[in-house]
Amino acid sequence: MSDAVGPGDLVICVNVAPNHATGRPVPLVAGESYRVFAVMEFACPCGRADALLDIGVDFAWCQTRFRLLPKPKAQTRERKVSAPKEFEPAG
Repeated sequence: MSDAVGPGDLVICVNVAPNHATGRPVPLVAGESYRVFAVMEFACPCGRADALLDIGVDFAWCQTRFRLLPKPKAQTRERKVSAPKEFEPAG
């Protein structure tokens, strides 16, 4: 996933299991989306990921806790343009 994820991308948390290094509960919320600040190309100690994600919560997280959300597609919208009304002079 590290190839696809980059700074500024949105990811959704899918794994809130306790921290696999310390066993403490994690401050992440399942189903919550987070913005990636940085992708650190260090292998996670669990051996399942080749990168750690910095999402601004606590410290770096194993990328296996997240899934990349699709980028929104640009949509074109037609806008109504109001033109000034022309009046004939009375007279």
